[in-house]
Amino acid sequence: MDDLNKILAAFDPVSLDEINEVKLMSRIDRKYWFHISKLNEFLEMALPYYHILEINGQRLMEYETEYFDTTDNQMYLYHHRRELPRHKIRLRKYLSTATGFLEVKLKTNKKLTVKSRIENKNSFADFNDKHKQFISNHTPYNCYEIHPALNNRFRRLTLINKDKHDRCTIDISPVFWNEKDTVSLEDLVIFELKKGHSIHSSPMVAIARKLKIRQRGMSKYCTGRALLEPKLKQNAFKPRLRFLQKHIIQQSTKTWNY
Repeated sequence: MDDLNKILAAFDPVSLDEINEVKLMSRIDRKYWFHISKLNEFLEMALPYYHILEINGQRLMEYETEYFDTTDNQMYLYHHRRELPRHKIRLRKYLSTATGFLEVKLKTNKKLTVKSRIENKNSFADFNDKHKQFISNHTPYNCYEIHPALNNRFRRLTLINKDKHDRCTIDISPVFWNEKDTVSLEDLVIFELKKGHSIHSSPMVAIARKLKIRQRGMSKYCTGRALLEPKLKQNAFKPRLRFLQKHIIQQSTKTWNY
């Protein structure tokens, strides 16, 4: 961790207001994930091209998320079947800034990601009429047919390209839990590149290629649920789950058989 902190300190900081210039609520995104042993080299290679988000002196910040789904798991199954358009509904708490938002993510028929959100610092049980209307306006669902399905927590750092054409989030060591169990992926790093147009022009693509980090789609929501609920349909996710088992999950954590 000391080495990581030294690398993070080498980046020039930007404020939340500055990074909001590249908010990219409608965007192309690509996900990569890899073993944490590559993280320091990855960041060192990104250093010439990127600034880092800093809030209240913090550069590595903690997030907590509560995801929702229908009783018959429509949102999970839409993702499993790769159906478009599809939605995710979540409450995200930014623990470092004591803020929170009710968020809807839409993956369009053109594979663009569109995110909408309103402030919410509380819980599902505390949704008011404004939150209920927000869900009805932005999804085909309503508050009466969804329920909490998964929680997760992770540490995140956010980089913004110096030319402001793209930004990326790097999520470290996610933990997933539900009412019955918990799984911790301590050695997992999930890197998401977000760009308004052609993603191939980003220096991050070249860095990932040089480090032999392959683009692999990963939904934290679907991965967490598949790990915690083996009876859920998950044939489409098994190659990713096997990779996690072989290359990421530590021997000291719960063993998952796929």
